[in-house]
Amino acid sequence: MAPLPAPTPPDDAPGGAGPHRGSTGPDGSAAAPSRIAVRGTVVTEGLQLTDAVVVMEGDRIDYVGPWDVFARDADAGTYTVEELPEAALVLPGLVDLHCHGGYGVDFTASSREEIEAALPRLYATGTTTLLASIMSAPAERMVSACERLGELAGEGVIAGIHAEGPFLAGARCGAQPVEHLLGYDADLVDTLAGAAAGQLRTMTYAPELEGSDALVEQLVTHGVVPSMGHTDADVDTAAASLALAAEELESAGFDGYAEVPTVTHCFNGMPPWHHRAPGAAGAALDAAAEEEAVLEVIGDGHHLSPQTVRMLFNLLPEPALMLVSDGTSAVGLSDGTHRLGDQEITVSDGVGRTADGRLAGGAATLLDGLRSVVAAGIPIQRAVPAATSIPASLIGLADEVGQLHAGFSADVLVVTRDLEPLAVYRAGLRVEP
Repeated sequence: MAPLPAPTPPDDAPGGAGPHRGSTGPDGSAAAPSRIAVRGTVVTEGLQLTDAVVVMEGDRIDYVGPWDVFARDADAGTYTVEELPEAALVLPGLVDLHCHGGYGVDFTASSREEIEAALPRLYATGTTTLLASIMSAPAERMVSACERLGELAGEGVIAGIHAEGPFLAGARCGAQPVEHLLGYDADLVDTLAGAAAGQLRTMTYAPELEGSDALVEQLVTHGVVPSMGHTDADVDTAAASLALAAEELESAGFDGYAEVPTVTHCFNGMPPWHHRAPGAAGAALDAAAEEEAVLEVIGDGHHLSPQTVRMLFNLLPEPALMLVSDGTSAVGLSDGTHRLGDQEITVSDGVGRTADGRLAGGAATLLDGLRSVVAAGIPIQRAVPAATSIPASLIGLADEVGQLHAGFSADVLVVTRDLEPLAVYRAGLRVEP
């Protein structure tokens, strides 16, 4: 194709370049190059570009910008042009750093073959990049899960692993099986990181547990981002731990990573905020306001009220928030009994609970959460980065996914104006459920 102006796009169009991750399909297999142009209203990086186009060449984005500029190029006719319904939006593929599974598959317990079969269905919901989250479980089960998922991450099928535990507070365990929670164990941390073969990206921990400072330091040494959560800590303990994690991450200088810790599903799995006892939630909000932490927000309308979500987006700076699904094996399935790690949960009206009534993960997709956040009154230009570029930056993928830029992976989500999915491309290939 004759050169398009991708290296020097118009002032109102995004551009840029990133390293290749290879021409792979949704299951990680080799794929033939494709040449596709998706025309519509492009939403990325806080911009909304009308009558624009995203041009995909193989597994890379080749150009993003005005349709008329693309149409004048001599080779434009060699591309398959996807003409979208009026008012359709083109977004970056979504990035989910907290997802336990979907379509009957649980990342802690299911086999590699089961996971590989379910992933295309998850990707077809619009989440083209995810960390596979594992639950607190017997050590051997967690190690085995890290081995399976580490292999998939090494092949580029998933982006890595999030361990939610086992170093969590029993008083705020939520759906985490309390019998599998442990005190700090340096040998187990080394074993999990080794089993994951460098693909353990984040770990949730409770800062009030003895040895938590050593845990934070050890995690950073392994290239793992500490994520405070499932904690009963007071505000001073939580604040000190977040500050330590930020200091350790900054000192380590992870290439491409955001140098701040995260907070696992803020407000959930911690004491309610109180004006005289702000607790871990208060410490998290304070750190986020200073851009010294990034808060996970489950936007499904059940874990947090729409008013709380709106407050967070209105009061905190953009880089301080990311949307997650906390999705379980129930995602994509009807109400009923489903699996979460080693236990069963019951989903009713889209809400999952354990046998004793505790809230148990999510049954909604990340796109569902994005839709709910926009419905709560947050402009789409503000909401989209929380589900794309911000989480991508936390795991070293800021130059690869989460934005519609020339040179980035061709991960593209096409939705209606009401944020209902129309088409999903992952590495330039159409993903079918």
